[in-house]
Amino acid sequence: MDTETVKLFEIVNKWCPEMLPFLKPNELDSLIVLRDGLGILEQGDAMEIIQYSICEHQNDVYIQ
Repeated sequence: MDTETVKLFEIVNKWCPEMLPFLKPNELDSLIVLRDGLGILEQGDAMEIIQYSICEHQNDVYIQ
């Protein structure tokens, strides 16, 4: 099993480039480890990764 580490930017740019303006730079810089690499990633999986990454970054926000 070969893993590949990519930035979220690469996934978004390949599968949903229209979302780029809506994501923060720190979200796009997130490192994602793909079990079998970017080459075989499917659109549904990409969307799931993007959604999860957004949720993870929202968890870091504190309500004041």
